[in-house]
Amino acid sequence: MDSQKLVRGLLVRGLLAGLVAGVLMFAFAWVFGEPQVDAAIAFEEATSPPSSEAPLVSRDVQSTFGLLTGTIVFAVAIGGIFALVFAAVQGRIGHARPRVTAATLALVAFTVIVLVPFLKYPSNPPAVGADETIGYRTRIYFVMLLLSVVAAFAALRVGRDAVKRFGAWNGVFLAIGSYIVLVAISQVLMPSLDEIPQGFSASIIWHFRVATLGTHAVLYATLGLAFGALAERWITQTTRGAADTYRTSSPSAGALHP
Repeated sequence: MDSQKLVRGLLVRGLLAGLVAGVLMFAFAWVFGEPQVDAAIAFEEATSPPSSEAPLVSRDVQSTFGLLTGTIVFAVAIGGIFALVFAAVQGRIGHARPRVTAATLALVAFTVIVLVPFLKYPSNPPAVGADETIGYRTRIYFVMLLLSVVAAFAALRVGRDAVKRFGAWNGVFLAIGSYIVLVAISQVLMPSLDEIPQGFSASIIWHFRVATLGTHAVLYATLGLAFGALAERWITQTTRGAADTYRTSSPSAGALHP
């Protein structure tokens, strides 16, 4: 089998799945997230002195074309990365079908990259958070993300060793338990952050955070399902084509495989 052809095909399918995910993310964010952003902006305008500077991009453009562009670019990039990681792990972890591998990889990626950092530092709508702490908030979020990724790799190593010694099920449970313990320790040690202004609606914050988490869930669910289906079909076609080529080019193979 031509491995380069296989990887190129998977990359194209990852980009296509990312494109679909980007459109779905936009629809979800526009329906569930944008109303919360508008409410937060209204609160900020009502409680802050008016600004004399006009925004570079109007709110209408931000919530439509700007949001669509951002979600598509982000999702396509993640889709490409997802496809490359899938190509690296497919066939190396058990004998799962490509669809199962893709779904598992999507679930793990969502948990490690999105859910765990979100639980410690959830997203906030406009008007929440001081301008002077933007850099600090960004740094501690990415530190939490890094700790989650490191914990995932450490748990993977524990799981590999445990599978050899205790079997597949016990190894998986030990790996998951190790990740949970490492993440819990990391979240306890990381500093807390609370910059919600007095009088800000708790309902807006809650719905905005749910919308944010849901938007990312749409991304990884689409990659896990859509890319998984595309990847399985491509791998099957490529493998079958390679086998047919081998049969027709090798007389001995043709004798062995009528």
